Amino acid sequence: MTDPFDLFDSWFKEARASEINDSNAMALATVGADGQPSVRMVLLKGHDAHGFVFYTNGHSRKAAQLHENGHVALLFHWKSLRRQIRIEGPVSPVTAQEADAYFASRARDSQLGAWASDQSAPLDRRETFEARFEDVRARYEGHNVPRPPHWGGYRVTPNRLEFWEDRDHRLHHRRVFIRTESGWDEGLLYP
Repeated sequence: MTDPFDLFDSWFKEARASEINDSNAMALATVGADGQPSVRMVLLKGHDAHGFVFYTNGHSRKAAQLHENGHVALLFHWKSLRRQIRIEGPVSPVTAQEADAYFASRARDSQLGAWASDQSAPLDRRETFEARFEDVRARYEGHNVPRPPHWGGYRVTPNRLEFWEDRDHRLHHRRVFIRTESGWDEGLLYP
């Protein structure tokens, strides 16, 4: 049987070589307490046998939905390869140490932006945000920018992965992996 994480690594390596922009971009689908689904693009910032990691502002609409319903879906679509991977499973916060390490690796302006932005909150005009950004820049001039306490990461631990390959005449090839107590069950799906 194929290990789905090994297969992901192989496909992701090919995508890194063939996709012009953001080969690590993935759609993240969440559902809030109101039952309304929401989807947006985020960037994969780490992955291993424990799951797939992304980072965000903990005050965002996305984070609120993650807390209201801890089950999500991810979608990677690599048009250049005519492939996609669907991932479903529960989400959990990464450790503070993981979030600190990733935050420290970000560009300084991205770090400052994490402090300046009230992500997803209404903004009266762009100049308000730009002024906040300049205030934060001045506050941390000459100093390292610490990770805001409301900013962190999430790990999606998959219980289902589907690998889809485009084929002529819509006769696609679909492989599915479903987590069981003893490992993974692998199967095929009709196109």
